[in-house]
Amino acid sequence: MNRLAHETSPYLLQHADNPVDWWPWSAEAFDEARRRNVPVLLSVGYSSCHWCHVMAHESFEDGATATYLNEHFVSVKVDREERPDVDAVYMEAVQAATGQGGWPMTVFLTPDAEPFYFGTYFPPAPRHGMPSFRQVLEGVHRAWAERRDEVTEVAGKIVRDLTGRELTDGGTRPPGEEELAQALLGLTREYDPQRGGFGRAPKFPPSMVLEFLLRHHARTGSEGALQMVRDTCERMARGGIYDQLGGGFARYSVDRDWVVPHFEKMLYDNALLCRVYAHLWRATGSELARRVALETADFMVRELCTNEGGFASALDADSEEEAPRDGDPSGRSPGERPQGGVDGRPEGGTGRQVEGAYYVWTPRQLTEVLGDQDAELAARYFGVTEEGTFEHGSSVLQLPQQEGMFDAQKIESIRHRLIGARSRRPAPGRDDKVIAAWNGLAIAALAETGAYFDRPDLVDAAIGAADLLVRLHMDEHARLARTSKDGRVGANAGVLEDYADVAEGFLALASVTGEGVWLEFAGLLLDHVLAQFTDGSGALYDTAADAEKLIRRPQDPTDNATPSGWTAAAGALLSYAAQTGSEPHRTAAERALGVVAALGPRAPRFVGWGLAVAEALLDGPREVAIVGPALDDPSTRALHRTALLGTAPGAVVAVGTPEGGELPLLADRSLVDGGPAAYVCRHFTCDAPTTDPERLRRALSG
Repeated sequence: MNRLAHETSPYLLQHADNPVDWWPWSAEAFDEARRRNVPVLLSVGYSSCHWCHVMAHESFEDGATATYLNEHFVSVKVDREERPDVDAVYMEAVQAATGQGGWPMTVFLTPDAEPFYFGTYFPPAPRHGMPSFRQVLEGVHRAWAERRDEVTEVAGKIVRDLTGRELTDGGTRPPGEEELAQALLGLTREYDPQRGGFGRAPKFPPSMVLEFLLRHHARTGSEGALQMVRDTCERMARGGIYDQLGGGFARYSVDRDWVVPHFEKMLYDNALLCRVYAHLWRATGSELARRVALETADFMVRELCTNEGGFASALDADSEEEAPRDGDPSGRSPGERPQGGVDGRPEGGTGRQVEGAYYVWTPRQLTEVLGDQDAELAARYFGVTEEGTFEHGSSVLQLPQQEGMFDAQKIESIRHRLIGARSRRPAPGRDDKVIAAWNGLAIAALAETGAYFDRPDLVDAAIGAADLLVRLHMDEHARLARTSKDGRVGANAGVLEDYADVAEGFLALASVTGEGVWLEFAGLLLDHVLAQFTDGSGALYDTAADAEKLIRRPQDPTDNATPSGWTAAAGALLSYAAQTGSEPHRTAAERALGVVAALGPRAPRFVGWGLAVAEALLDGPREVAIVGPALDDPSTRALHRTALLGTAPGAVVAVGTPEGGELPLLADRSLVDGGPAAYVCRHFTCDAPTTDPERLRRALSG
């Protein structure tokens, strides 16, 4: 009996028909292991994970392997995106034991959930020095049956070691000038000046670090900080990691030059990068940054928006290989999602799942769509070669040359036809679950991008996602559920990053729309953070005090693919304090940043968002109140837009009428000579109100 059929996670549902007798993570699964006196196999992955699919096909769909598992183990399947707390605890154990980690994560546990043997992907037969999965299962079974005392001793030691890693305070003070300067120096040493980005392959988009560098430049005028952002953003935007046809970024580049991506597209990457490029445009006026910000925003709305108004988690890296066919495959409009055959899949695939098949091109494929002459032009423009830059002679589209060298109208026609042809290919699967934290990041990005570029449709998309989170994910006590799917809320409680990132999104909406309800909702979430996720000394935990107890209460102040819950909470607390004058929220933010003072100079790449928040704290952050006779008054709108485009790190903006009363920053602010005015305050000192947008711009530009 497979118990996954009624879950909301697409990843778990992918395993619902396996011959393995899977259990979801639950007390009942461990009770069953105690009853049968067998160990637990914990398998953790996620829907768009390539090697998770490989191991599933090779091992979990294999009847003989499933029979052995069902006889000797209780098998538990976890979606790491639904249960980041479970993933974090056992990934920490895997990394401590093996020095590395990744997904699929394979861990063997006692019936008390204590880990004793670890791994990631195991092949079906011995390969490259790795044992086969069957050999691992047989070895673990023998150890459990014949050396139980040794196994339980090892498990107990691992749990004691993990418990001893707890951070008991956040540090004595937030980072100051010296720590931020040291962090910049450390980033400069790790920077790749030829290719952009930091470190060697694989290269991940350094979104949070780029935000720190932009804020550091705004506060100090450091040209070196800005140049690292400019060069990295251009390299990524011109490389294969960026979808040159449909917009949006892949997860990471497998090489140092940003050429070949790991093709899965995650909501969080695109939300974070959309905001980075919008902020780069705000700082420099770069046309490339503007284009990429808008294309990435459009990608999120077009490809990831769900019927309920939220945003889906990811698009898979893999898709069905396209079957050969005759005739012209073009004919759809740009951006149109392919229509499905059986189970919503487009017809015409071979049935074989291939990574990147949807995105790559050969010269012959270009010719089939464009004809000889335009295909030659497209190959030069997008860097498609006979040798290929990917597998089997195919190429990932890039922009290796400056666009000004080509006829813009001709290139647009080529792009239109290629998008139409690509939309007829079998499309990657979509993980439709809505994750609260990632939607919070998307809300912030879309609200700001829509405001900067006069795209009210993007602001409306942000409001739609925010409405869904309030309506479906928040209960009457302002507690958040982490996930939903198809309008059905999941059973898993929100973790710290959910509360922090959703609050961040609501705060951005409040600044953009002037609607006080979003500030109110943010306050409810952040009050819950103070009550349930702090220990009183500045340290933060990833799970609430009343959450399910695991072998260790997870806690991590370092950024990974997204800002850590710890530093995201610090940022939201600081912005909320600036909007409301709340001293408890500001104090909590300052205490939380103490750990950044310790880690920033030594490991700046892993606390980028914490460093960005520290820049805002050092700058104030500045508080801007825009008061006008009406929100749609042209002069009020001009001041409001100028305030939103200010580069002062972490500045908060409130806009409304003198009678509005919804936003605390507007209290006691009056019109000037009957017209709109802007009030800028910083460190408990306010400038004289101004009615001049240019004067306001200068006040918010460093």
